[in-house]
Amino acid sequence: MGIISWIVFGLIAGILAKLIMPGKDGGGFIITTVLGIIGAVVGGWISTFFGMGGVDGFNIGSMVVAVVGALVVLFIYNRFVRN
Repeated sequence: MGIISWIVFGLIAGILAKLIMPGKDGGGFIITTVLGIIGAVVGGWISTFFGMGGVDGFNIGSMVVAVVGALVVLFIYNRFVRN
């Protein structure tokens, strides 16, 4: 379930991150969902790296990690893309 679950989590996390951090992003829905997928993977990797437990399947903890990762990636994207 690994990569497939992170893609699904990323899609959902990207949408939730956009709702939490609204603003004008240049890419629209597609870029937001791609950033959500990247954020979900990054969030999962960081949580595993710091020993906060493995991310396993669809549960609340995994969704929180995915959304936080998506927020971080979206924040970084907004800081570097905006002029």
